[in-house]
Amino acid sequence: MRLLGMMLVAALGLTAMPVSQAQAQSDGPLRIEITEGVIEPLPFALPIFEAETGDAGGLAAQISQVVSADLSGTGLFREIPANAFISNISSFAAPVQYADWKAINAQALITGAVAVQGGQLNVKFRLYDVFSGAEMGSGLQFTGTTDGWRRMAHKVADAVYSRITGEGGYFDSRVVYVSETGGKDARQKRLAIMDYDGANVQYLTDSSAIVLAPRFSPNGDRVLYTSYETGFPRIYVLNVGSVQRRELESQDGTMSFAPRFAPDGQNIVFSLSQGGNTDIWAMNIAGGGATRLTSTPSIETAPSFSPDGSQIVFESDRSGSQQLYIMPAGGGEAQRISFGPGRYGTPVWSPRGDLIAFTKQNSGRFHIGVMRTDGSEERLLTASFLDEGPTWAPNGRVIMFTRETQGEGGRSSLYSVDISGRNLRPISTPDGGSDPSWSPLQN
Repeated sequence: MRLLGMMLVAALGLTAMPVSQAQAQSDGPLRIEITEGVIEPLPFALPIFEAETGDAGGLAAQISQVVSADLSGTGLFREIPANAFISNISSFAAPVQYADWKAINAQALITGAVAVQGGQLNVKFRLYDVFSGAEMGSGLQFTGTTDGWRRMAHKVADAVYSRITGEGGYFDSRVVYVSETGGKDARQKRLAIMDYDGANVQYLTDSSAIVLAPRFSPNGDRVLYTSYETGFPRIYVLNVGSVQRRELESQDGTMSFAPRFAPDGQNIVFSLSQGGNTDIWAMNIAGGGATRLTSTPSIETAPSFSPDGSQIVFESDRSGSQQLYIMPAGGGEAQRISFGPGRYGTPVWSPRGDLIAFTKQNSGRFHIGVMRTDGSEERLLTASFLDEGPTWAPNGRVIMFTRETQGEGGRSSLYSVDISGRNLRPISTPDGGSDPSWSPLQN
């Protein structure tokens, strides 16, 4: 049984069973069905949310569509089409005719209502376990502006996802990435930010200078990135709300790059190259100078903190090939954790603290993989001409990364995959995309 399947079964308190046996039961708890290690998507019905005010009809339909897309996009849920419905929901307060929904094999039923008053949007929903004939907890409602209707939809989907799986949601989040245009020999790059699903793209910088490796702060209000606007790589911090930025302190004659925030949001780690040697350094972004954390005659880069801030995982070629190491956050002795064939890079600690994602190159192929923090249980999730740069969803169950296709001028695109290696999906962006960084859930 694959890892995500085991987690979902444990979260729901269920035992894996063949599909035929599960379907034969007339009642029981809401379940994710698993057979021979493959998750059987849970069928759900989602009638278009009721418009409680005259001007809410269009928003009600759009919100319903986004909630459905969020859930279906996980690969864990399957929407039953509306033309299969025996009955509809006449109003949010109407009693549910469970027999009609059970007859079309809907295991979950999601109902909702939308109202607009004075420019304010109110969205409420209920989630029902069809086979047990009961509502799963009390209904919730979210309030915001009409411009933020997509966020309201993502919040509903997060709540449904969490109630059924027992896992945290990730739909109400954003991704900062490098938007790429132009041919491979004249590529233009600028920072962009979008919803997790590729909607609402906004540009944070222009394309006058090459930018690389944007990284969100722990609360999502700032972004670290590397820019070549001075001719040398330098680290900048940008406020997402105001789009104001400043260059962080740097040393003459050096190149600084690959920054990442510590969990406290005030300190960072980064790579600094000086005199042909590259090491990992730390500094407080308010100033006060930098502290060297590694000192070896090798290239050491791509540092990433553990969620508790006590350790750093990074890549180094100190053993003769590119491998992954873990050291204390203040520097000190490092322990190698990657020992498989090939080269390892761009490690990123899961927000849950249980896994480390990485890029692996072996036998002419690139992979996104995960391993335990001691290097055990390595699993490769993807394989292609060039996959690299993983980033974790806020719940630690989905990874987004860059995939470059062979030909087509080497176009880069964003993809996501869950940690079982299933549900590989492209993320639609207006132009090419690379170097994604996933935000925490929005407040």
